[in-house]
Amino acid sequence: MSDPKALYLDLMKKCLTYYLWGETTAPFDMTVAHPLINKLFVRPVVNLLQKFGMQIIRELPYDPVKRAEGRDWPPLADTMIGLKRLDNLQFCVESVIKNNIPGDVIETGVWRGGGSIFMRAVLGVHGVTDKTVWVADSFQGLPPPDVEKYPQDKGDIHHEIRFLAVSCEQVKANFTKYGLLDDQVRFLEGWFKDTLPTAPIDKLSVIRLDGDMYESTMDGFNNLYPKLSVGGYVIVDDYVLTGCRKAVHDYRVAHAITEEIIDIDGTGAYWQRKK
Repeated sequence: MSDPKALYLDLMKKCLTYYLWGETTAPFDMTVAHPLINKLFVRPVVNLLQKFGMQIIRELPYDPVKRAEGRDWPPLADTMIGLKRLDNLQFCVESVIKNNIPGDVIETGVWRGGGSIFMRAVLGVHGVTDKTVWVADSFQGLPPPDVEKYPQDKGDIHHEIRFLAVSCEQVKANFTKYGLLDDQVRFLEGWFKDTLPTAPIDKLSVIRLDGDMYESTMDGFNNLYPKLSVGGYVIVDDYVLTGCRKAVHDYRVAHAITEEIIDIDGTGAYWQRKK
């Protein structure tokens, strides 16, 4: 860790995850696991209090292991993917730089932008100026399940979780506070089904899919994987989730993809395109 570049990227990861400080409190509505209770009782009270600039806070123990593995929803961090998935992201981006793999990098589903911000930091550390960081998100949370077209998403409640909706303006502000918002960062605002088919991207070297649902994951694969250069990487943040995992395997079977899927931290997974 005597290398200043390594020190900078290590510090970036710990700042983006809020690992250095660790929250001991969280908004009460984030800590109620049952969605029906949250919707019928907690959320109305929270909304009322917000009108007066107040909120209910619950004390929680900080678990650095969970934070490292991205197994909590941090109230103050700029990413919830944890240190291990950021380590993997660094590995993938540095690998395509080292091996001269052509193509931009993209994250689909960015929340507060931490993963995308980190990719821009890695490119900056290595002096890479010919790769764009694409930041793709609805910036209004996840879509309601389209069960007629994607029955695999039946019962999915991600669209009800307001914590997952972060505006484009806030994500840009987060890039700015790290000094990383520039012409190498471009935003694709809207539902993936609308933005990804027409995105002006020629080639990709790293694809990071974080769409949670079957539909969102499949939109990413259908529109982006054909642009992935041989030697590039695809990372699936939510491989542990049933809908997302099924989308991965359905796409791989349909396109005869046989590269080994490698586990990252029990939640995310990735593979390198070799043909």
